Amino acid sequence: MPPCNLLITEQIETIVLPMLIGLITDTHLPGRVRTLDGLGDLPGEFLSSVDLILHGGDLTSPMVLDWCEQFAPVICSTGNNDPIPDPRMKEVQVLEIEEWSIGMIHSLEGQFRPIQDLQKMFPKPVQIMISGHTHQERLEYRDGVLLINSGSITFPQHKELRLGTVGTLEIYPGKAKVEIFPLGETPGSPNPGKKMSMAIENGIVTHSEGPVMLAQHNQ
Repeated sequence: MPPCNLLITEQIETIVLPMLIGLITDTHLPGRVRTLDGLGDLPGEFLSSVDLILHGGDLTSPMVLDWCEQFAPVICSTGNNDPIPDPRMKEVQVLEIEEWSIGMIHSLEGQFRPIQDLQKMFPKPVQIMISGHTHQERLEYRDGVLLINSGSITFPQHKELRLGTVGTLEIYPGKAKVEIFPLGETPGSPNPGKKMSMAIENGIVTHSEGPVMLAQHNQ
């Protein structure tokens, strides 16, 4: 006879947990502050809430990666302001996560070009394209591809140093949810970032909020 505190059951439940990815880019540190915690507690609180950090490049120094890694693993694209080589950085990153193919590159130049042209920037077709460089937050779904730029966490919309914007990408097989939002306010320096979000399920946009861009047939 089993112990009274042992529950025996033939029912097995599968619990599917999403992966939560934190998106940051264009940190451009060190400068007036050495690390992101020079802007307060919010950057660390945000990064400690995610499973993986994707940095879109323009670190300026790899010490940014060292600081971020205390919270979660980091994968980074090399930006045009990243002169110091680091094995954690590559110009183009391609990941396969939860049945999604994710490509990341610092500058998605000509971002309004046809998707088939943008796909040539990656070694294989991807379903999600993540970039930085512009310091402008952007969220678009076009021709079956999700395009994300979380803006700059430190120099939003090319303003002087202050808290800027970040993003989260929550993915399951067949489902993705993206949010881009201002990460608080720096006293005396308002955050110009805009909040926006989008959810996709099996290739269909099921939710959108804020100044997102959708192809006409997806609206």
